[in-house]
Amino acid sequence: MLPYISEFIGTCLLIVLGCGVVANVNLKTSGMKGAGAIQITLAWGLAVMIPAFIFGEASGASFNPALTLALAIDGSFPWNKVAGYIIAQLLGAFTGGCIVWLLFKDHLDQEPDAATKLGVFATGPSIRNFWLNFASEFVGTFILVFAIKGIMNVPGLAAGTDKLFVMGIIVAIGMSLGGLTGYAINPARDLGPRLAHAVLPIKGKGDSRFDYGLIVPIFAPILGAIAAVLVFSIIPW
Repeated sequence: MLPYISEFIGTCLLIVLGCGVVANVNLKTSGMKGAGAIQITLAWGLAVMIPAFIFGEASGASFNPALTLALAIDGSFPWNKVAGYIIAQLLGAFTGGCIVWLLFKDHLDQEPDAATKLGVFATGPSIRNFWLNFASEFVGTFILVFAIKGIMNVPGLAAGTDKLFVMGIIVAIGMSLGGLTGYAINPARDLGPRLAHAVLPIKGKGDSRFDYGLIVPIFAPILGAIAAVLVFSIIPW
C-alpha cells in the first residue's frame, strides 16, 4: 500500500508546486505576476525533485503514467503494480489541481482571461498544429525517459544524486521545448488538473479543451516514453 500512497501524495505535491508556479507567475493579481518563464521552468524542476527525494525509496518516484508503463515494458517495473500506480498518479494530480484552485481562488476569480485560467491547470500549444504538437510532446518525453535510464550509466553515483539529475532534465526540457506545448511530458500532469478545471466552479473558466487534452498530452508522452526505453535497450552499452 505504501508505494501507491507515495505515488498519490508525490504526484499531488508535484502538481501543487508546478501548477502553483504557473498561477503565481501568470494570474493578473498575483504578487509574482510577470516573473517569467525562468521561474516557471526552475519551479517545475523543483516540483519533481522535492517529492522524488521524499518518496524515491518508497515507490521509485515515478509520478508519471508514461514512465511507469515504459519501465514495465522494458522489464524494470512489475506489471502487477502498473494499474495501481497510474490510478494513484491520476488521483494525486487531480487532488493537486483542486488544492491549487483553492489556494488561488480569489486570483482565478479576478483573472479576466479564460485561457490564462486554463493554463494554470493544463498545457496547450502556442501554435495549434496537431502533428508538431504531438511531436513536441513525444520528443520531450523521449528525452526525459531516455535520460532517466541513462543516469544509471554514471559510475559511482552517490545515493540521492539521481534526483538532482532528474531536476536538471526537467528544467532542460522546459527551457528548450516548453514554449511549444507547455511540456506536459506526463499524462497525469495534464489530465488530472484539466479534470479539476472542468469540474470546479471557476468563475469564467471557459472550455477545458479536451479535444486537445485527451490526445496530445496523453498519447504522445506514452509513445515517447516507450520509444525511449526501446532505443535504450538496443544500445550496446
